[in-house]
Amino acid sequence: MQNDKTTLRDLSIFTSDGSGDVFALVDHTTTHAGRDMLRKHIQHPPDSYEKLKEVQEAIKFWAANVELWPKMILNGTLVMLDKFFESADNLSTPPTGITLLLNSYFQKLLHKQEYFYTRFSLSHLADFLNGCAQLANIADRTDVPALLKRELETIKEELKHRLTAPIAAITKETKYADLMQLDYRARRELKHTVHRLIDSYSRLDAWRSMAIATNVHGWIFPELLPASPVCLETAGLSHPLLKQPVSYDIAFEQDRNFLLLTGANMSGKTTFMRALGVGALLAHVGMGVPARAMRVSFLQGIITNMQVEDNILRGESYFFAEVQRMKQTAEKLLKREPHLVLMDELFKGTNVHDAYECTRAVMDGLLHHPNHLMIISTHLYEVAQQFKADNVRNKEILFYYFVTTMSTEGEYKFTYELKSGISDDRIGYRILQKEGVIDLLNRNAG
Repeated sequence: MQNDKTTLRDLSIFTSDGSGDVFALVDHTTTHAGRDMLRKHIQHPPDSYEKLKEVQEAIKFWAANVELWPKMILNGTLVMLDKFFESADNLSTPPTGITLLLNSYFQKLLHKQEYFYTRFSLSHLADFLNGCAQLANIADRTDVPALLKRELETIKEELKHRLTAPIAAITKETKYADLMQLDYRARRELKHTVHRLIDSYSRLDAWRSMAIATNVHGWIFPELLPASPVCLETAGLSHPLLKQPVSYDIAFEQDRNFLLLTGANMSGKTTFMRALGVGALLAHVGMGVPARAMRVSFLQGIITNMQVEDNILRGESYFFAEVQRMKQTAEKLLKREPHLVLMDELFKGTNVHDAYECTRAVMDGLLHHPNHLMIISTHLYEVAQQFKADNVRNKEILFYYFVTTMSTEGEYKFTYELKSGISDDRIGYRILQKEGVIDLLNRNAG
């Protein structure tokens, strides 16, 4: 799956300050290196159905076996190892002579800082190697999925280095002279081995993080399907960032891959589309999704058109920015591999007549791409009605709307309930009245 920065921003996967985003819900890594690996994995999900299935199986394993994770490797462990191997290039000669003859007491007395640093660094290296050995032992289980087994076997091979056993056996009773020899040899011989082990550990940390998030939030693993025929079915899907979310049931039929969404402003259209986008993205990184059930085809990518921004420095208007995003979308839809397309209230940067004509033209064009899943919301009631009246086109379109209840006194209430059909709710003026905007504007300045 390929997603650009616009899509990741529209779906609130990452935010500039790292708070209130989907990544924060998913991140249960134990190290900064694992967190970086997790971020890269979300930015660049598996690029084939087969690879995605393998990743999902690995994450499922960790979800069912969280107790197997080693406790001795912490973020400080990896930080210390980075510092330890940074100084490797400055080594010239091994410790000899009087340095090795002095016992721990005199070394501690004469070279206090070096003494403690050596013991501290090697204890972290020993912890890391022992933790990796604990992970490598998991490879011998019969229930380990293929991708995870390959990663664990890689760790096992790296641990065959001749220094692994003596360093892993270090204790508080290990003689300082032995530590000095191991310290010198480790810096010269283990640097690249440890860096490769850290890379493998970080990948496992990212997979385990997604497994923990799935368990903690009570999410379910979706059923992943090949790219064709295109399919997306959800039951009880909700937006993970909402404290009291409304759940949605939706199913795209094989010959009806286009959903036209209507409803009043603030009725829930954007949240619904984001919930679908987030659910699809989480499914394509191999982890659980916030739903009771989900079936989804392997998608080439998610394309959103939600928060288009103008560019004053380049002299680009909001409308032109919308057009450019639509052009990017059209280019991607020329590929046969399916995408999920989410378009929210198109052409807000122009007048109502232009918006109507442009939206209608775009919908006509999108219907020529049956290999993709498309959802478009509009506040233009007339557009929805026109396509509903077209006996040919309406058989290709799913019409849904969000309910707004109105009292006899003119009060409105959003139920966030998704129903089949078309909405004709128009409450913008009532909202202006309720918020006191009209009254304030009609007052004379004092």
